Amino acid sequence: MAEKVLMKGNEAIAEAAIKAGCMHYFGYPITPQTEIAAYMAKRMPKIGGTFLQAESEVAAINMVYGVAGAGFRVMTSSSSPGVSLKQEGISYIAGADLPALIVNVQRGGPGLGGIQPSQSDYFQATKGGGHGDYRLIVLAPASVQEMADLTVRAFDLSDKYRVPAMLLADGTLGQMMEPVEIPEPDVTPVEKPWAVNGTKGQRQHNIVNSLYLKPDQLEKTNFERFERYKQIEENEVMVESFMMEDAEYCIVAFGIAARISKNAVIAARKKGIKVGLIRPITLWPFPTDTIARAAEQVRGFLSVELSMGQMIEDVKLASSCKKPVLLCNRAGGMIPSPEEVLAKLDELIQL
Repeated sequence: MAEKVLMKGNEAIAEAAIKAGCMHYFGYPITPQTEIAAYMAKRMPKIGGTFLQAESEVAAINMVYGVAGAGFRVMTSSSSPGVSLKQEGISYIAGADLPALIVNVQRGGPGLGGIQPSQSDYFQATKGGGHGDYRLIVLAPASVQEMADLTVRAFDLSDKYRVPAMLLADGTLGQMMEPVEIPEPDVTPVEKPWAVNGTKGQRQHNIVNSLYLKPDQLEKTNFERFERYKQIEENEVMVESFMMEDAEYCIVAFGIAARISKNAVIAARKKGIKVGLIRPITLWPFPTDTIARAAEQVRGFLSVELSMGQMIEDVKLASSCKKPVLLCNRAGGMIPSPEEVLAKLDELIQL
C-alpha cells in the first residue's frame, strides 16, 4: 500500500494527473487554484512533460485543444472567472469530440467576486457554459483524497467517451491539507485511432474539427454525440448515500457542503430526527434515479449549497416536485455551519 502524504487539495490534483499519464499542462494563475500551476511548473520539466503558462486563459484552453487532438492526455486548471474565459474553447473541444480535463477550483462571484470558496459555477459546469448543445462529465470531490482519485477517474471517463471532463472543486478543498494516498493507476496508452499524430503513410489523414457547414451533417453528429451522453447517464453515475435506509428527510449536497451536511445529519440523528444525505459525486450525469427513489420515501428535501441555489433545480426535477424542497445556502464565499443546516431542517420538518 502506498504511503499517505500530507498535501493540499490542489497539489493532490496535480500529482494525480501526472500519475494518470498527463504530460501536458497549460494554464494561467488565479486564486484559489494557483498551486496546481505552480506544482506543474516544478514537476513537468523533471518528467519530460510540458508546462506552459499561457498569456491568457483563452490561449491556454486552445493549447489544450491542440494537444487533445494529437491524442495525448492534457489538462488545464483555473478558477471561476478564468473558466468563463475558457468557455468558447471548451465548446470547441466538445464539438471536436476530444478528451481533456478542465479543473475549476471555484471562488465567489459573479464578476471578479472574491477569492473565498463557492459552488456558484454549478449551472456553468452542468448545463454547458459555452455555446451549442454539449455536455461535460462533471465530478465533484469532497475530500483531498477524492481530489486525487477523481482526477484519475476524470481522465479515464474522458478518454472512454471522447467527452471533456471537469473536476468541480472549491477554494476550501483546493487549499485544505489532508493525508492522501496518490493513486497508481494503469497508464497503458488508450488506442486513439482518430488522433492527428501523423499517418506514417499507413492510413488516411485524420481531421479534428468542430465546423460543419452542412446542417444535416451537423444534426447527425449532434444526435450521435447525445447517444454517447445517454450511455454516460446510464453507466457512470456516482453517488454516496449516507443514513438513507430509514430516512424521513433527505439532505442533498456536494463537495464541501456535503461534509458540513454529514455532520448535521449525525447531530440530527442524536436528536432522534431521521435524516439522511445524498451526495452527488457526478454532478453530470446527475443521480436522478437516486433522488427519485428517495422522493418515494422521504417527506422532504433540503438542498445545501454555497450559492444562491442552483443544484436545487435538479433536485426538484429529479423528485418530480413530489415532496417539498427547501434551500439552505450561503453565498459570496461564506460557508454554512452544521447549526445553520439543522435550523433549516427544522423549517422543513414544520411544513
